[in-house]
Amino acid sequence: MNADMHRLAVLLMIASSVVISFSGLIVRALEIESLVMNFYRSVFLMCAVVILLVVKYRGATVVRVIGVGWPGVFAGLLLTGAAITFLQSLTHTTVANTLFILGAIPFFAAALAWVFLKEQPSRATLVTMVVAFLGITVMMGEGFGVGSVYGNAMALLTALCFSIYAVLVRHNRQVDMLPAILISTFFIMVVVALVRYDALQISRGDLLLCMLWGGVMSGFTSACFIVASRHIAAAELTIFMLLEFALGPIWVWLFINEVPSRWTLTGGALVISAVLARSWMEFRSRYSSRPVG
Repeated sequence: MNADMHRLAVLLMIASSVVISFSGLIVRALEIESLVMNFYRSVFLMCAVVILLVVKYRGATVVRVIGVGWPGVFAGLLLTGAAITFLQSLTHTTVANTLFILGAIPFFAAALAWVFLKEQPSRATLVTMVVAFLGITVMMGEGFGVGSVYGNAMALLTALCFSIYAVLVRHNRQVDMLPAILISTFFIMVVVALVRYDALQISRGDLLLCMLWGGVMSGFTSACFIVASRHIAAAELTIFMLLEFALGPIWVWLFINEVPSRWTLTGGALVISAVLARSWMEFRSRYSSRPVG
């Protein structure tokens, strides 16, 4: 049963990474500023999480939300910090710099999990992380530069916040941490409303896109992450996030003809190959270890 759940968790992380990789298309289509995007994405993500919790727990939903306790509140604050610093990074340095630094998330998560959870990553996982990070380096090589010190620092904070969040969720895997996402969306909405309360107007088309992005794509991805964290080590869990960085430019290329460079395609292929090879090895080893009959 544990092997089956592990395989299911791997499949969920692959599926969620593929789904959320279409975010670039949504952002390209939206005609509102980044903070307003984040506000309405959070509104619909909150709605999605509430629906999931009510369907799952019905009358006990409020009890479950309160049950996450301070770890859930801390996890929510970490997600809020990651979302805000990510936007700050994108607006103060190049996209290449931001994504290059975020490519270090699996390494940060692995180090934190090793120290605090005593989860030592396997050799195969370490090799996958190195190869995938090499792919990110190749993808961003043409555009990576000094950039803004502030923007690069914000990207580093994003990576640290999400890495700590991943380890915290993994540590509290016996508790349903889905309400932590609910807490995060509330904090984001409050912060954006306070900062940009006079600029939250949005067209119907943009509102529908934010509903797709936050309510469907982000809702599915967030739920998959929480479920998978119960069965996958923190280091391996964050590896699959790199699929988003690799696939994102491909969808933009295919659907709106924003042609990526040769290096972007080469690095993306390297990331995808590393993650898929790691998944195949995992499935093969667990299948071969199952008793016959």
